[in-house]
Order: sequence, then C-alpha cells, then structure tokens
Amino acid sequence: MTGPQVIAVDPDEADQRIDRWLRRRLPSKSMGELQKWLRTGQVRVDGRRVKGGERLAAGQAVRLPPQSVAEGSTEEQTRHSPRPVSPADVELLRDAVLHCDDQVLVINKPAGLAVQGGSGTHRHLDGMLDALRFDAKERPRLVHRLDKDTSGVLLLARTAKAATALTAGFRLREARKLYWAVVAGCPHPAAGRIANRIGKKGSAHGERMAEDEDDGKVAVTFFRTLDHAGRSAALLALEPRTGRTHQLRVHCALLNTPILGDAKYGGEAAFIGSGVARGLHLHARAIRMPHPAGGILAVRAPVSSIMKETMTFLGFHLGPDADNFLEEDFYR
Repeated sequence: MTGPQVIAVDPDEADQRIDRWLRRRLPSKSMGELQKWLRTGQVRVDGRRVKGGERLAAGQAVRLPPQSVAEGSTEEQTRHSPRPVSPADVELLRDAVLHCDDQVLVINKPAGLAVQGGSGTHRHLDGMLDALRFDAKERPRLVHRLDKDTSGVLLLARTAKAATALTAGFRLREARKLYWAVVAGCPHPAAGRIANRIGKKGSAHGERMAEDEDDGKVAVTFFRTLDHAGRSAALLALEPRTGRTHQLRVHCALLNTPILGDAKYGGEAAFIGSGVARGLHLHARAIRMPHPAGGILAVRAPVSSIMKETMTFLGFHLGPDADNFLEEDFYR
C-alpha cells in the first residue's frame, strides 16, 4: 500500500462539491465508501476536515487516504467499476436525447430508471453514461437529479467546466423547472403557493420526507390547475423554487391531492380506479436556465406513455398556457 496522495484542484474543477469531485476522480469507489472517508476525516482539504457538501476552489490541496491509490482486490474492482452498457440501454438513452451541443446534453429520462446506484440498485443512469459520450473526450456528468419513478428533463454536462457552470446555476436558483403531475382530487384553491419546512422522518414504512417545522429545510412550490376531471383528478403544473427530496410529492399530498401512483405519500388515496395506468404520474416537463456558453437553455420533454395514457383516459385538454412557467407576479 502506498502512502496518502495529495491532488491539486484544477481550475475547471472549481466550485464542485468535494463528494462529487471524489466520485469523478475515483470512479472505482462506491459513494458509500467515499462518504465514509469524509465522515472519518480521511479526506482533507488544505489540511482540514470537510463535509461532503463543501465546494472546492482552484489550487486547493485534497489529501486522499492510502487505500485510494492502492488497487483493491479483483472482486472489489469488479463490484465498483462501471458495468458494460447493453445494446438495448444504449438505444434507450440515445433515443431519449432532446438536446446536444458541445457543452450540454439533455435527455428525457424514462420513468423507472434510477439516476444513481444504491443498495440493490445495479442498473442506473450514472453507470450508463459512456453510452452518451458520443464524440466527447470526457464522460458526461450528472448535474442534478430526478427520482427513479419521475420521467422528464434531465441535464448532463459534457465537460468539467460546463458541470461547474450548470451546478452553480442550480445552486443560485437560476434554473426554472416546470413539472406536470396528475393528482387524485382537485386542489382548492386551484392555484397557489405552498411553503413549509420538510425533513426526513422514520416510520414503520421506512424513511420518508414529512413536514418538520422545527428541524426541516424550507420548501417552496407554486402550483396551477391546468384541467380536471370532475372532482376525481386534476392535471397540475408545478414549479419548485427549492430542491428538497420528494418535495413535489410531499406538497401534493399536503394539498390532499396526492400524485397518482404515489403510494408512499398518498396511500390508497393515490389510486382512483382500474382504468388509470399504474406508476407515478410526475413528469419534469421543461427547464430554462443560463447556458454555460451564454444565452438561455430551454428544453421541453414529451410526456411518458403512462402520463399520456392517463391524460387521454381522463379527457384532459391542455390550454395555451400549459407549457408556460408560472408568471413572476405569481411569486408575490
């Protein structure tokens, strides 16, 4: 085993989170292992302990523990190294491309495909990104996330510099994201603002997000009803102004209109009849944000087959404002 390794942060890696920087520098290591290094102080920046969310500056010295440069067993390398992408998954991802330039790639993520791996999750987008390299020298990088069962717009950076710029855009809330959701029931009022604090809570059904005014983080969502089928269901436009875990699912449940198919937060109320397709009815419809090269990046994603089938079954009609982001005065 060799000694500790010290790596200087490159200028195009500035402003990255240390946990993501480690993941990109050490693709053979699991995120769980890297997080353990951070928790136990085995990773140091300029000689001090850091948390995973701390952002790096160009020229900072990152100390890695000895095991980061010593190769593990063949079994360990096999477990953590990216798996070959099947021809079917290559075709799936390339068919999902909505926009591609030399810095940014945008796909319409299929529902059911996890963005990153975890316990028991071996098939995920992060492990398939070589299929979206095309002619680029670098492997695409994830810059934000969608839940496994949410479909729609997902941005990827094609260079480290673009990743830094896009990540900053999300952090500074320059990105505007529009979602469509089919919900059980109709919200009253038909449009409005939800603002509260949500945090993780343990329960007999596992960990989930819930309202937590004492220790939770601020979560803000604006919503508007686009159409409804009597009182049984509605199609909502949702614009989150914060990015908390499961935020839209929690907020729709708090409106007493859980997203169709969302048993975790809606229980039995999230299912309204045998004629409606199964699955979570939440779709990231559009995004608008500054492009790393200047100007504005604006992309829309066609709805999934599940959403389309349900919207047709319920007789929803989309008005001319369905794709509009919520008006600025709506935030007052």
